[in-house]
Amino acid sequence: MDLTGEERITAPRDVVWAALNDPDVLRQCIPGCQNLELKSPTELAATVKIKIGPVSATFNGEVTLSNINAPESYTISGEGKGGIAGFAKGGADVTLKEEGTDTILQYRANAQVGGKIAQLGARLIDSTSQKLAQQFFSDFNAAASAKAAE
Repeated sequence: MDLTGEERITAPRDVVWAALNDPDVLRQCIPGCQNLELKSPTELAATVKIKIGPVSATFNGEVTLSNINAPESYTISGEGKGGIAGFAKGGADVTLKEEGTDTILQYRANAQVGGKIAQLGARLIDSTSQKLAQQFFSDFNAAASAKAAE
């Protein structure tokens, strides 16, 4: 499944870039994130609890940043295992463009699931994934805008 979108953030690009690389900001914005810790400048460990339809699962996994072109773009990818619920993996190409004093964040994301979660049906998984992505980027927009106002 592929998701694309963009957010206009009322913050300069360097502030948005710093927020995209701040584990505390990401932890606050990732829906269901219980823990996110920096293992290296390009690797994070995450624990995320999500509910898709009747299935609730806690995923433990790794997040990696690559194709880093500061402060313009990067690729974020991750994979998590949720025990009997299955697994989830995916990634997103994120691009930041300056527009006046604002920043336009564009993303192209993809995700795959397997195991018990995959049996729920593509429509439910797709709609839940879209809601989670929209929630993340909306929360991230608010967090980055707040940082710019500090």
